[in-house]
Amino acid sequence: MECPNGAISSGVDKNEIDPARCTECVGHYDEPQCQKACPINCIVKDPDFVETREMLEAKFAGLHRSR
Repeated sequence: MECPNGAISSGVDKNEIDPARCTECVGHYDEPQCQKACPINCIVKDPDFVETREMLEAKFAGLHRSR
């Protein structure tokens, strides 16, 4: 599965999620596709980086403005 925002990349020991690109799939899907696809439920929200739906929608608009 590929992230629609290009937020997931391969790290040294594990995949990494770029919070500046992650919209939790807002604007693309009804639920985060990475969480849905992960077989071991290891993708959790960072409690120190909580975003509202409105914030995620604004980020989505900014990421896809030029497309």
